[in-house]
Amino acid sequence: MAQELILKVTGMDCDGCVKAVTRAATGAGTAPISVDLKSGEMRLPEGADVAAISRAIQRAGFGVASS
Repeated sequence: MAQELILKVTGMDCDGCVKAVTRAATGAGTAPISVDLKSGEMRLPEGADVAAISRAIQRAGFGVASS
C-alpha cells in the first residue's frame, strides 16, 4: 500500500480556508487526498512535491509543517 504524506497546515479556520489550501496544492501539481479543518492536516499521495506544495500554501497565506 502506498504511503501518504501528511502536512500540518496552520491558519485554517473555515471551509473557505480548506478550499483555498486545496486549490493551492492542486495548482502546485498534486490534488490532496484530504484536507481536514479540525486537525489541520493535509494528506498527499506518495511522491507529491512537498516543497512546491508548501510554497504554494504559504503564498496563499497559510503556514506549513511536515508531521
